[in-house]
Amino acid sequence: MAIASALAVGVSVFIAPWRVTSGLLVGGVLALFSHSWLKNSAAAAIRLAASGGLPELRLAQFVLRYVVIGAVIFTAHTLDLISLPAVLAGLSSFVVAMFVEALREFYFAITQARGN
Repeated sequence: MAIASALAVGVSVFIAPWRVTSGLLVGGVLALFSHSWLKNSAAAAIRLAASGGLPELRLAQFVLRYVVIGAVIFTAHTLDLISLPAVLAGLSSFVVAMFVEALREFYFAITQARGN
Protein backbone atom coordinates (compact mmCIF):
# COMPACT_ATOMS: atom_id res chain seq x y z
CA MET A 1 0.00 0.00 0.00
CA ALA A 2 2.82 2.36 0.83
CA ILE A 3 4.50 1.77 -2.53
CA ALA A 4 1.23 2.17 -4.47
CA SER A 5 0.47 5.40 -2.61
CA ALA A 6 3.98 6.74 -3.10
CA LEU A 7 3.87 5.99 -6.83
CA ALA A 8 0.48 7.66 -7.20
CA VAL A 9 1.60 10.76 -5.32
CA GLY A 10 4.91 10.84 -7.21
CA VAL A 11 3.19 10.74 -10.58
CA SER A 12 0.48 13.21 -9.61
CA VAL A 13 3.05 15.80 -8.51
CA PHE A 14 3.95 16.24 -12.18
CA ILE A 15 0.59 15.83 -13.91
CA ALA A 16 -2.18 16.83 -11.51
CA PRO A 17 -3.26 19.90 -9.53
CA TRP A 18 -1.95 20.18 -5.98
CA ARG A 19 -5.33 19.31 -4.42
CA VAL A 20 -5.32 15.98 -6.25
CA THR A 21 -1.78 15.28 -5.07
CA SER A 22 -2.63 16.21 -1.49
CA GLY A 23 -5.82 14.12 -1.71
CA LEU A 24 -3.84 11.08 -2.85
CA LEU A 25 -1.35 11.66 -0.05
CA VAL A 26 -4.05 12.02 2.62
CA GLY A 27 -5.93 9.00 1.27
CA GLY A 28 -2.78 6.87 1.18
CA VAL A 29 -1.76 7.82 4.69
CA LEU A 30 -5.30 7.17 5.95
CA ALA A 31 -5.32 3.77 4.24
CA LEU A 32 -2.08 2.81 5.98
CA PHE A 33 -3.38 4.17 9.28
CA SER A 34 -6.66 2.31 8.90
CA HIS A 35 -4.92 -0.96 8.02
CA SER A 36 -2.60 -0.70 11.00
CA TRP A 37 -5.43 0.19 13.38
CA LEU A 38 -7.62 -2.61 12.04
CA LYS A 39 -4.82 -5.17 12.35
CA ASN A 40 -4.11 -4.14 15.95
CA SER A 41 -7.81 -4.02 16.87
CA ALA A 42 -8.48 -7.43 15.34
CA ALA A 43 -5.52 -8.98 17.14
CA ALA A 44 -6.63 -7.44 20.43
CA ALA A 45 -10.22 -8.61 19.89
CA ILE A 46 -9.02 -12.17 19.27
CA ARG A 47 -6.88 -12.08 22.41
CA LEU A 48 -9.81 -10.63 24.36
CA ALA A 49 -12.21 -13.28 23.07
CA ALA A 50 -9.73 -16.03 23.90
CA SER A 51 -9.43 -14.80 27.47
CA GLY A 52 -13.21 -14.42 27.85
CA GLY A 53 -13.25 -10.60 28.03
CA LEU A 54 -15.98 -8.24 26.90
CA PRO A 55 -15.80 -7.33 23.19
CA GLU A 56 -17.77 -4.05 23.47
CA LEU A 57 -14.64 -1.94 23.95
CA ARG A 58 -13.04 -3.40 20.83
CA LEU A 59 -16.22 -2.72 18.87
CA ALA A 60 -16.05 0.91 19.96
CA GLN A 61 -12.44 1.10 18.74
CA PHE A 62 -13.52 -0.41 15.42
CA VAL A 63 -16.17 2.28 14.95
CA LEU A 64 -13.85 5.02 16.24
CA ARG A 65 -11.47 4.25 13.38
CA TYR A 66 -14.13 5.33 10.87
CA VAL A 67 -14.97 8.43 12.91
CA VAL A 68 -11.32 9.51 12.93
CA ILE A 69 -10.92 8.87 9.20
CA GLY A 70 -14.14 10.73 8.45
CA ALA A 71 -13.12 13.67 10.64
CA VAL A 72 -9.75 13.99 8.92
CA ILE A 73 -11.34 13.89 5.46
CA PHE A 74 -14.11 16.32 6.47
CA THR A 75 -11.62 18.79 7.95
CA ALA A 76 -9.25 18.65 4.99
CA HIS A 77 -12.13 19.03 2.54
CA THR A 78 -13.69 21.89 4.52
CA LEU A 79 -10.34 23.69 4.44
CA ASP A 80 -10.25 23.06 0.66
CA LEU A 81 -6.95 21.20 0.89
CA ILE A 82 -7.90 18.01 -0.95
CA SER A 83 -9.88 16.58 -3.82
CA LEU A 84 -12.44 14.04 -2.55
CA PRO A 85 -12.09 11.68 -5.55
CA ALA A 86 -8.33 11.71 -5.01
CA VAL A 87 -8.78 10.83 -1.34
CA LEU A 88 -11.00 7.91 -2.33
CA ALA A 89 -8.37 6.79 -4.83
CA GLY A 90 -5.71 7.03 -2.12
CA LEU A 91 -7.88 5.09 0.30
CA SER A 92 -8.19 2.40 -2.37
CA SER A 93 -4.46 1.73 -2.42
CA PHE A 94 -5.17 -1.51 -0.59
CA VAL A 95 -6.86 -2.78 -3.76
CA VAL A 96 -3.66 -2.26 -5.74
CA ALA A 97 -1.69 -3.97 -2.96
CA MET A 98 -4.12 -6.91 -3.00
CA PHE A 99 -3.75 -7.38 -6.76
CA VAL A 100 0.05 -7.19 -6.56
CA GLU A 101 0.05 -9.77 -3.75
CA ALA A 102 -2.32 -12.02 -5.71
CA LEU A 103 -0.10 -11.83 -8.80
CA ARG A 104 2.97 -12.56 -6.68
CA GLU A 105 1.32 -15.61 -5.12
CA PHE A 106 0.10 -16.77 -8.52
CA TYR A 107 3.62 -16.45 -9.92
CA PHE A 108 5.11 -18.50 -7.06
CA ALA A 109 2.39 -21.12 -7.37
CA ILE A 110 3.10 -21.57 -11.08
CA THR A 111 6.89 -21.59 -10.77
CA GLN A 112 6.84 -24.09 -7.90
CA ALA A 113 4.32 -26.32 -9.69
CA ARG A 114 6.53 -26.30 -12.76
CA GLY A 115 9.55 -27.30 -10.67
CA ASN A 116 7.82 -30.46 -9.32
